[in-house]
Amino acid sequence: MEGIPHPIPRTVEEVFNDFKGRRAGLIKALTSDVQKFYQQCDPEKENLCLYGLPNETWEVNLPVEEVPPELPEPALGINFARDGMPEKDWLSLVAVHSDSWLLSVAFYFGARFGFGKTERKRLFQMINELPTVFEVVTGAVKQTKEQAATQTNSSKNKSSGRVPSRQPELMPKAAKMSAPKDEDESGEEEEEDDEQGATLCGACGDNYANDEFWICCDICERWFHGKCVKITPAKAEHIKQYKCPSCSSKRARV
Repeated sequence: MEGIPHPIPRTVEEVFNDFKGRRAGLIKALTSDVQKFYQQCDPEKENLCLYGLPNETWEVNLPVEEVPPELPEPALGINFARDGMPEKDWLSLVAVHSDSWLLSVAFYFGARFGFGKTERKRLFQMINELPTVFEVVTGAVKQTKEQAATQTNSSKNKSSGRVPSRQPELMPKAAKMSAPKDEDESGEEEEEDDEQGATLCGACGDNYANDEFWICCDICERWFHGKCVKITPAKAEHIKQYKCPSCSSKRARV
C-alpha cells in the first residue's frame, strides 16, 4: 500500500516515471494477474482499493487511515461491485477509476513541488502519449484489432500445419512500415500499414521492440510481451493454442 516507502518524485521526468510504474502495476492487476486480482476482491471483505505502486507492482488493500491521506486515494469499495455486474464491465469500471487516480497522483506531485504551466503541460503531454489503463484493459487502443487480424493471417500463411511460430509476425511488418513507400506494395496494404502504427502489449501497454519476444493470444488475438505473461520462446514452441491470462480466467469461471 502507500505506506511502503518510495522515492518522492520532484521533477517532471520523475513524476512521469512514477506514473508509468503505477500504471504498469495496475495494468498487470487487470490483465495478466486478473485471476489473482479477482480473487482478492472478495465482496465479503471491507472496503478495498486497488493500488498501483511505482515499482510496477499492485496490491488490493484497505484505504489508509490518516486523514487527509499523504497521496490521493483510489476508488473505495471496488470489491462490493464485483459480483453485481459482468466481470468485463467490472474490470472496465475499475480501469476507469484507476486512470482517474493515476492522473490525480501525478498532478498532486506537480502541485506539491510547484510545477508551473510549462511543466504541467509537458507532464500531461508525456502521460497522454500512453494508452489509458481503460484502453489497454478493454482492447480499445486504436489499431489493435486490425494489427491482430493482419498478424493472424500472416501466421496462417507462414504456418507449415504444425504449431504456429510464436516469434511474432510483427517483425516483418515493422520493417515493412519503415520501408520507403515506393516499394511494390498494393495501395490497400500501404493504407493498412499507415493506420496501424505501433503494436501495444495487452498487458503493460508498451510498444513492440525488435529485440523482444512477443506472443499472440489465439482467443482475443491481442499481443503480449513474453515476459509480461511469463512465456519464453522455448515454452511457446510447445503451445498449440495460447490463451492469455485474461481469457484463461474467463473460461475457467464459465
